Amino acid sequence: MVIFVKKRGSAQGRPKVITASTENRQPERSVSMFQKHSYVRSKKLLKLVASLDCQACGSGNMVQAAHTNWGGGKGRGVKADDNLVAALCLKCHYEIDQGRKLSKEERQNKWQQAHTATVAKLFNQGLWPVDVPIPAFTIDVQLSPLQGH
Repeated sequence: MVIFVKKRGSAQGRPKVITASTENRQPERSVSMFQKHSYVRSKKLLKLVASLDCQACGSGNMVQAAHTNWGGGKGRGVKADDNLVAALCLKCHYEIDQGRKLSKEERQNKWQQAHTATVAKLFNQGLWPVDVPIPAFTIDVQLSPLQGH
Protein backbone atom coordinates (compact mmCIF):
# COMPACT_ATOMS: atom_id res chain seq x y z
CA MET A 1 0.00 0.00 0.00
CA VAL A 2 1.23 3.47 -0.89
CA ILE A 3 0.28 6.58 1.03
CA PHE A 4 -0.09 9.75 -0.99
CA VAL A 5 0.22 13.01 0.92
CA LYS A 6 -1.23 16.25 -0.36
CA LYS A 7 -0.25 19.58 1.18
CA ARG A 8 -2.50 22.58 0.90
CA GLY A 9 -2.01 26.06 2.20
CA SER A 10 0.03 29.11 1.47
CA ALA A 11 2.87 31.13 2.81
CA GLN A 12 0.40 33.82 3.94
CA GLY A 13 -0.07 32.39 7.39
CA ARG A 14 -2.89 29.98 6.68
CA PRO A 15 -2.38 26.58 8.22
CA LYS A 16 -1.25 23.78 5.96
CA VAL A 17 -3.68 20.94 5.69
CA ILE A 18 -2.16 17.56 5.15
CA THR A 19 -4.39 14.78 3.89
CA ALA A 20 -3.38 11.20 3.47
CA SER A 21 -4.92 8.72 1.11
CA THR A 22 -4.51 5.00 1.48
CA GLU A 23 -6.11 4.10 -1.83
CA ASN A 24 -4.20 1.72 -4.04
CA ARG A 25 -3.05 3.47 -7.17
CA GLN A 26 -1.78 1.28 -9.96
CA PRO A 27 0.22 2.73 -12.81
CA GLU A 28 -1.84 2.84 -15.98
CA ARG A 29 -0.96 0.12 -18.45
CA SER A 30 -1.69 0.25 -22.09
CA VAL A 31 -3.49 -2.83 -23.22
CA SER A 32 -2.91 -3.90 -26.79
CA MET A 33 -5.99 -4.97 -28.64
CA PHE A 34 -3.91 -6.97 -31.11
CA GLN A 35 -2.16 -10.24 -30.47
CA LYS A 36 1.59 -10.07 -30.95
CA HIS A 37 2.77 -11.71 -34.18
CA SER A 38 4.57 -14.99 -33.64
CA TYR A 39 7.30 -15.08 -36.30
CA VAL A 40 8.23 -18.15 -38.32
CA ARG A 41 12.02 -18.45 -38.49
CA SER A 42 13.98 -21.21 -40.24
CA LYS A 43 17.59 -20.91 -41.40
CA LYS A 44 17.25 -24.35 -42.97
CA LEU A 45 14.39 -23.17 -45.18
CA LEU A 46 16.23 -20.00 -46.21
CA LYS A 47 19.28 -22.05 -47.28
CA LEU A 48 17.07 -24.43 -49.26
CA VAL A 49 15.33 -21.55 -51.04
CA ALA A 50 18.67 -19.91 -51.92
CA SER A 51 19.88 -23.22 -53.41
CA LEU A 52 17.15 -23.14 -56.08
CA ASP A 53 17.23 -21.37 -59.43
CA CYS A 54 15.41 -18.03 -59.63
CA GLN A 55 11.71 -18.80 -59.78
CA ALA A 56 11.01 -15.65 -61.79
CA CYS A 57 13.59 -15.81 -64.62
CA GLY A 58 15.31 -19.19 -64.23
CA SER A 59 18.80 -17.83 -63.54
CA GLY A 60 21.00 -19.89 -61.25
CA ASN A 61 23.30 -16.98 -60.36
CA MET A 62 23.23 -15.18 -57.00
CA VAL A 63 19.84 -16.55 -55.90
CA GLN A 64 18.46 -15.32 -52.58
CA ALA A 65 15.53 -16.07 -50.31
CA ALA A 66 13.47 -12.93 -50.95
CA HIS A 67 10.93 -12.17 -48.21
CA THR A 68 7.57 -10.62 -49.00
CA ASN A 69 7.12 -6.88 -48.57
CA TRP A 70 3.36 -7.18 -48.18
CA GLY A 71 2.45 -8.73 -44.84
CA GLY A 72 3.63 -11.67 -42.80
CA GLY A 73 4.72 -9.57 -39.85
CA LYS A 74 6.94 -7.30 -41.91
CA GLY A 75 7.60 -4.02 -40.21
CA ARG A 76 10.23 -1.35 -39.93
CA GLY A 77 13.51 -3.24 -39.64
CA VAL A 78 11.77 -6.62 -39.33
CA LYS A 79 11.65 -9.21 -42.10
CA ALA A 80 8.44 -11.08 -42.81
CA ASP A 81 8.06 -14.71 -41.78
CA ASP A 82 10.68 -17.02 -43.27
CA ASN A 83 8.02 -19.16 -44.93
CA LEU A 84 6.97 -16.13 -46.98
CA VAL A 85 9.96 -16.24 -49.33
CA ALA A 86 10.66 -16.72 -53.01
CA ALA A 87 13.85 -17.88 -54.70
CA LEU A 88 14.93 -14.81 -56.67
CA CYS A 89 18.19 -13.78 -58.33
CA LEU A 90 19.62 -10.37 -57.43
CA LYS A 91 18.17 -8.72 -60.55
CA CYS A 92 14.62 -10.02 -59.99
CA HIS A 93 14.82 -9.37 -56.24
CA TYR A 94 15.79 -5.74 -56.90
CA GLU A 95 13.10 -5.31 -59.54
CA ILE A 96 10.40 -6.62 -57.20
CA ASP A 97 11.60 -4.63 -54.17
CA GLN A 98 12.60 -1.28 -55.68
CA GLY A 99 12.13 -1.55 -59.43
CA ARG A 100 10.49 1.27 -61.34
CA LYS A 101 9.53 -0.74 -64.43
CA LEU A 102 6.65 -2.54 -62.71
CA SER A 103 3.64 -1.21 -60.86
CA LYS A 104 3.09 -2.21 -57.25
CA GLU A 105 0.45 -4.71 -58.33
CA GLU A 106 2.76 -6.22 -60.96
CA ARG A 107 5.57 -6.50 -58.41
CA GLN A 108 3.22 -8.23 -55.93
CA ASN A 109 2.00 -10.64 -58.61
CA LYS A 110 5.55 -11.44 -59.73
CA TRP A 111 6.64 -12.13 -56.15
CA GLN A 112 3.50 -14.25 -55.52
CA GLN A 113 4.13 -16.38 -58.60
CA ALA A 114 7.79 -16.91 -57.61
CA HIS A 115 6.76 -17.70 -54.03
CA THR A 116 4.19 -20.28 -55.13
CA ALA A 117 6.72 -21.89 -57.49
CA THR A 118 9.35 -21.93 -54.71
CA VAL A 119 7.04 -23.64 -52.21
CA ALA A 120 5.81 -26.15 -54.81
CA LYS A 121 9.35 -27.02 -55.93
CA LEU A 122 10.62 -27.62 -52.38
CA PHE A 123 7.51 -29.54 -51.37
CA ASN A 124 7.47 -31.73 -54.49
CA GLN A 125 11.14 -32.58 -53.96
CA GLY A 126 10.38 -33.51 -50.34
CA LEU A 127 12.63 -30.73 -49.06
CA TRP A 128 10.11 -28.42 -47.33
CA PRO A 129 10.95 -28.65 -43.57
CA VAL A 130 8.12 -30.40 -41.72
CA ASP A 131 8.42 -27.99 -38.77
CA VAL A 132 7.73 -24.95 -40.99
CA PRO A 133 4.08 -24.25 -41.84
CA ILE A 134 3.15 -23.63 -45.45
CA PRO A 135 1.33 -20.27 -45.65
CA ALA A 136 -2.42 -20.77 -45.98
CA PHE A 137 -2.75 -18.39 -48.96
CA THR A 138 -0.14 -20.45 -50.85
CA ILE A 139 -2.27 -23.56 -50.77
CA ASP A 140 -4.61 -23.16 -53.71
CA VAL A 141 -5.66 -25.14 -56.76
CA GLN A 142 -2.09 -25.27 -58.10
CA LEU A 143 -0.80 -26.66 -54.80
CA SER A 144 -3.66 -28.99 -53.91
CA PRO A 145 -1.22 -31.83 -52.99
CA LEU A 146 0.09 -29.55 -50.21
CA GLN A 147 -3.21 -29.55 -48.36
CA GLY A 148 -2.26 -32.52 -46.20
CA HIS A 149 1.02 -30.92 -45.05
